Amino acid sequence: MKKVILSFALVFGCLTFANAQQNALGVQFNVLNYGGISVSYQHSLSNSNRLEFNLGTNVHRRTLLSVSGLYQWVWDVPDARGFRWYAGTGVSFGSDGFASFGRPPGLKMNVLGNIGFEYNFNFPLQLAFDYTAGVGIGRYWDTYNFAFHHNDNHWESGFRLSARWRF
Repeated sequence: MKKVILSFALVFGCLTFANAQQNALGVQFNVLNYGGISVSYQHSLSNSNRLEFNLGTNVHRRTLLSVSGLYQWVWDVPDARGFRWYAGTGVSFGSDGFASFGRPPGLKMNVLGNIGFEYNFNFPLQLAFDYTAGVGIGRYWDTYNFAFHHNDNHWESGFRLSARWRF
């Protein structure tokens, strides 16, 4: 787990200081999925492509830690200044860090897809709303399960609301 956190911090640090392109840092809330919360970072690769990284938790869904990375394509909404929509794909890795009933914690990996829209204000604030879902495999209590991302063992699926500071 320390290696995952250290790797995320290293990638985040390198991308933050790589160049002065449009980036964003903020929080992301899982709206309909029992209150998951993530720290969210977006790194612009061009005007129409970016990377998004999230580090989060959801105690209700028994997820101690989840790290995700998405590659997103971004398009302007015609005749709607500040509005953009996006779609992307990526992966997430998570840990069910709460052992219960004598069972060990589990690990999970998921392939993700998302689609959403955002509004960029004239000042450095971005609000976004999206849907993210995926298919994954996870180790839960000494067994391997293949499941769609919306079952009770996963938390990334669902609608997400984000507020980010742009810099």
